[in-house]
Amino acid sequence: MPAALLLLGRDATVTICHSKTKNIAEVTRQGDILVAAIGKAKFVTADMVKPGAYVIDVGVNGVPVLNPDGTPAISEKTGKPKTKLVGDVDFDAVKEIAAAITPVPGGVGPMTIAMLMKNTLRGAKHAFGLL
Repeated sequence: MPAALLLLGRDATVTICHSKTKNIAEVTRQGDILVAAIGKAKFVTADMVKPGAYVIDVGVNGVPVLNPDGTPAISEKTGKPKTKLVGDVDFDAVKEIAAAITPVPGGVGPMTIAMLMKNTLRGAKHAFGLL
């Protein structure tokens, strides 16, 4: 939501959807910038994205790694099923039509950490009267 408010403050037209928005693909295809934060792995598919749009994938989802036969891959080290991180956007399909897309992992996460550190430092300076 903060990104939507920042964009509104710059006179952008912002549309907010959720997983149960009717005809969501029709809505998302209109956006020049699409921010996906729905919490469902690969929810946003290529047919939901306007060609040339900028796609920001905020989602982080753990999904099972599968063997070639479709069974879950098991870690030799832990004995537990292997998982991999994917976003809310089907990266491989959407990257073909988007102008740019953030990857998961490695996309918005590092920026989130950098801003968290900046704000923590600012808070500490304020608490100790250093501002």
